[in-house]
Amino acid sequence: MIKLFLYLLPLIISCNAIHPGPVVKATKGEVWPKPQVEEKTDEYYIVRPHGFNFKGPNNIGCPNFLNDAFTRYWTIIATSSSLERRGRLHEVGRKPKTEFWKDDSSYIGDLNGLDVQLRECSSEDVRPAFGDNENYTLNITKEGASLAADTIWGVLRGLETFSQLIYLEQDNLIINLTDISDFPRFSHRGLLLDTSRHFLPVYIILQTLDAMSYNKFNVFHWHITDDHSFPYKSRTFPELSDKGAFHPVSKVYEQSDVSKVIEYARLRGIRVIPEFDTPGHTSSWGAAHPELLTTCYTNDKPDEDLGPMDPTKNSTYDFLTKLFTEVVDVFPDSYFHIGGDEVDFYCWKHNPNITSFMEANKISTYEDLESYFIQHVVDLLDSLNSKYLVWEEVFVNGVTLPNSTLVHVWRDNGHETLNEVTKAGKYGIFSSCWYLDHLSSGGDWEKFYECEALDFPGTDEQKQLVLGGEACMWSEAVNEYNIMPRVWPRASAVAEKLWSAEDVNDTAAAKGRLEEHTCRMNNRGIAAQPPNGPGVCL
Repeated sequence: MIKLFLYLLPLIISCNAIHPGPVVKATKGEVWPKPQVEEKTDEYYIVRPHGFNFKGPNNIGCPNFLNDAFTRYWTIIATSSSLERRGRLHEVGRKPKTEFWKDDSSYIGDLNGLDVQLRECSSEDVRPAFGDNENYTLNITKEGASLAADTIWGVLRGLETFSQLIYLEQDNLIINLTDISDFPRFSHRGLLLDTSRHFLPVYIILQTLDAMSYNKFNVFHWHITDDHSFPYKSRTFPELSDKGAFHPVSKVYEQSDVSKVIEYARLRGIRVIPEFDTPGHTSSWGAAHPELLTTCYTNDKPDEDLGPMDPTKNSTYDFLTKLFTEVVDVFPDSYFHIGGDEVDFYCWKHNPNITSFMEANKISTYEDLESYFIQHVVDLLDSLNSKYLVWEEVFVNGVTLPNSTLVHVWRDNGHETLNEVTKAGKYGIFSSCWYLDHLSSGGDWEKFYECEALDFPGTDEQKQLVLGGEACMWSEAVNEYNIMPRVWPRASAVAEKLWSAEDVNDTAAAKGRLEEHTCRMNNRGIAAQPPNGPGVCL
C-alpha cells in the first residue's frame, strides 16, 4: 500500500484541480489603461444616473463639443449594467433589494455630478493633432467630484476614466473616493485597419473608433487601399473604385462616408491618418489605369502581368499629384502615410524600358530606383505642406528624408531598426510585435503586453525620438463578422503599453483588470473576446 501511494504521489501533486468559477476574477472599478498616478480608498458614493449630471465651465469656446461628450458618457454610465438590457434600468439608483450601505461607514452618500474644468477650447471645429496635451486630473473626494484638464482632449480621456471607475454592486452603481493624475507615455497611440483585403462597412469602423476611445488610442491609421481593392471613392478619379473596388457601389467609401468617419473620430479625440501605399501594393489601381504600373516581361516579351508603379514616367507623378492633392484636402490631419513597403522588383528587373532608364540616369540598384520614386512622392507632399509616415524600407533603402518624417518600423528585427532610425535622428513609430493578425490561442494578449517599444540599446536622446506605436490588423483573414473579437481586447494590451508608465508590465497583475475591461467593452456593445479563459461577465 505504501509503495502504491509513493507511486501515485507524483501524479497527485501534478494534478491541477479544476475549481468552479472564473479562471481569472475580474476587478471592480479599475481603469484600463492604468493611470500614471492613482490613489483609491474604500469609501464610496452611489451614482444614480437619473440624478447625476456633468457640470461644464461657462464661457468656453466649444460648448457643443463638450455637451456631446457629456451626453455620450452619461449614456455610457446609465447603461453600464446588465439591467438596461433586461429592461430594468429604472431600478438603477432606486431602492435596491439589499440596502447594504445603511450600516456601512464607508458609504459617503450620493454623487450627483462631476464638475469639469476646461482651461481652453477655442472653437467647435477644434481637431486633434500630433502632440496634443491629453493630461488630466480627476478627484473623487468627500466634497464631490471634479475633472480638470487644459484641453478638450484631456477632458475626453478623463471622462473615460471616470466612467470606468463606476462599477455595479448589488444593483447599484458605485464609485470609490479616488485621486488620479494621468497623462500618456507616448503621443502616437494608433490602430491600423486594412480595408482592402476585406471591405469593412462604415459601422464597423465607427464601432472600432468607439472601442479605441475606451482604450485611449488617439490615431486611426486607415490602410484604405491595397492590391486587392481600391474602395476609396475619389472625386478626381472615380474610375479607380469603379473598376478597382470589389463592388463599385456597395464596397466603396463615398466622400460622405469618409467625412463621417473623420468627424466621429474627431469627437473622440482620434486623428485619422490615411495610407495610400505606393509604389507597391497597387494592383487595384491598374484596373482603371494600367499605364500607372510596370509591364512585366517573360523571355523578353511583355506578359499579362503588371508590377509596381512605373517610376520612369512623368505621367505617374502627374497622376499622384492630382490624387494626393485631393486626399490631403479630404483628410485634415497633417500627416499622410505613403507606404513604401514590400516592393517586388521582378517586373522592374525584366522590363527593358526600366533598364534603359536606370542606365541613362546612373541608377545602379532597384533599391535606388525605389528611392527615386519615393523622393518624388516626398517632394510632392512637401509641396502640399503635408508631413508623412513611411514604412521602414524607405529608410533602410536610403531615401533622403527630412527629420520630421515618421519611420514606421514593422519587421521582425524592429528594435534593431528602431535603434538605427533614431540614431539617424529620425522619429520612429513601432509595430513589430503588435501585429494582431498573428493569432495564437486564447490569451495571446500577453505576448503583446510583454513587448516594450524602447527595448533597444539607444541613448535617452534616441528614445525620445520614439513617438509611440500602432497595433496593426491586416484583413486577409478577417471581415465584418469576426474582426471585432480579433482586435479586442488584444489591442487593449497595446493601448496600455502606449499609455501607462513603463513599469506597468506585470501580466499577472493585469489579468483581472483586463477581464473587467473586456466585460466593460462587451456591455458597451463591443464584441471583445474573453481574454483569460473560462469566466463570466456579471
